[in-house]
Amino acid sequence: MNLSDYVLKFLKQKKVKNVFLITGGAISFMIDSFSKAKGIKYTCVAHEQAAAMMADSYSRLGPNLSCTMVTSGPGATNLITGIACSWFDSIPAMHITGQVNSYEMQGAQKGTKKTRQIGFQETDIVSITKPITKFSYQLKNPNEIRYILEKACYLAQNGRPGPVLIDVPMNFQKTEIKEHELKRFKAPKKNINKDLLKKNIKKIHSALKNSSKPVILLGGGVKIAKVENNIHKFLKKLDVPVVTTWSGVDILDHDNKNYIGNVGVYGSRAANFAVQNSDLLLCLGSRLDTRITGGVPSSFARKAKIISVDIDKHELSKKRGLKLFLKINSNLSDFFYMINKENKKFEYKNSTWLNKCVNWKKKYPIVKDEYYSQKKYVNPYVFINELSKILDKKSVVIADDGGHLTWTIQSFKVKKGQKVFSAFGNSPMGYAFPASIGASIVNNKGKIICIDGDGSIQMNIQELQTIVYNKLPIKIIVMNNNGYGIIKQFQDLYLDKRHEATTAKTGVVNPDFKKISKAYGINYTLISNHEDIKKNLSKSIKSNKAEFIEVLLKPDQKIIPKLQFGNPIEDLSPLLSRVEFNENMSIQTIQNNKKILEAN
Repeated sequence: MNLSDYVLKFLKQKKVKNVFLITGGAISFMIDSFSKAKGIKYTCVAHEQAAAMMADSYSRLGPNLSCTMVTSGPGATNLITGIACSWFDSIPAMHITGQVNSYEMQGAQKGTKKTRQIGFQETDIVSITKPITKFSYQLKNPNEIRYILEKACYLAQNGRPGPVLIDVPMNFQKTEIKEHELKRFKAPKKNINKDLLKKNIKKIHSALKNSSKPVILLGGGVKIAKVENNIHKFLKKLDVPVVTTWSGVDILDHDNKNYIGNVGVYGSRAANFAVQNSDLLLCLGSRLDTRITGGVPSSFARKAKIISVDIDKHELSKKRGLKLFLKINSNLSDFFYMINKENKKFEYKNSTWLNKCVNWKKKYPIVKDEYYSQKKYVNPYVFINELSKILDKKSVVIADDGGHLTWTIQSFKVKKGQKVFSAFGNSPMGYAFPASIGASIVNNKGKIICIDGDGSIQMNIQELQTIVYNKLPIKIIVMNNNGYGIIKQFQDLYLDKRHEATTAKTGVVNPDFKKISKAYGINYTLISNHEDIKKNLSKSIKSNKAEFIEVLLKPDQKIIPKLQFGNPIEDLSPLLSRVEFNENMSIQTIQNNKKILEAN
């Protein structure tokens, strides 16, 4: 068999069922092997960036590795934004790029080592992608294909997961190989310091027993490690408030007695008050970036013993003014295995503190009753709240970057079994729509809700044809505020309301979404007020076909609450009265933010 046939056979053995691709000269031999392969299919997409984003969401939801195949040069470089999404969110994905013939490359002939390009569309994609992949490699000879594929698969899925890339010269793709002679990759043995982990868990147990106001913070690493069930078992023994990061928003159903809310710069007042008043903060699978801690990390959980469990030692060793009481470098699955083994009586009962946090949640709701009285346009908090009531427990909600992502994370009420996500770490405009396609394919055309913005939908709007061709019943919700709303709010705060490059007047102009929907043969629904939500939303969501739903928002719609730079996360805007604010704080408040900024 030739090398291309072997690659398809290998992917099938690894239970890869679908490959997202765009063909081209340098990948043609590889694509041709699909004509002989059985049990593995491909999806043709319109843009390579979209292919990488489809693969990303496919891996987030599916049990197996996802894969893309694209050609050399621009085909390969177009993958980069999607690869970065997987890199920052620790999502395994394999990208296979075609390359020019090995004898046409830089350095293949004497005197060509520093030549910019020899073969047509020759591009050193390996060097370009090394900073955003766990493994990026150009095949040196056909006979190393098995070793490299096995190594790439292992690295993508083990340790802290992430994307990998293999660049295959075109002449290698058609080279005949002898499968039985191919060298194998031997995975390193897993090394767990059980004694150290046991010791650290005892320290956690001791700290918890001596705590009066503990809080557990759950991040995306919980989902990556697939320990959600462990979390649920763990919490049954604990009267401990739980908060989540953006990427951990769907770990617990929001009716769970322990769940207080989402923490951070765009978090809820309740969750932020809980964290900031805590005396012990157990962080599981969160890298504690500035979206969580605020711009001044030293003000975050400043009176708490912060314990962080993370698979990546580099995340634990970074110094940003954040002081950690205990750093535990461990896979969360190993962590919970040891807890279950060594601490079967791991319990904490203090309903007084939990009730206080629950009362904050009741006192400071994200979706306020007054929002429903809005007559003109749609209030996004009302819309997302009503959407969450309609959706069943198997629904998948994918939001793009921008104001609509924030409104979704803030106000969507998660039911057990639902998935809610975005490309949180990279947060590119244009992710949600192609990601919805990948999700729909891996979910056997299940209910996928894409929440997009009028700006971000246009980044990959060409993929409307992909959903039409594949008959994917995706619900595309475009929240239209006629511009880049989240940037406008930034301009209002810091740039004296100079709305450059964010509005129709300054060059950001929308097409007629109704006409675009019609051109692709997709049903269109307009929701321009709250009455339209009642009349039209449920019908569109329950449809068994693709739906394009345009939701009209006020052009000046704000994100409420949010943090202004320099403030600690308990002091969200719009600011509470100082009397009310101080009543919610049991630790010393920060009165002079300027001093904090100067100190850091």
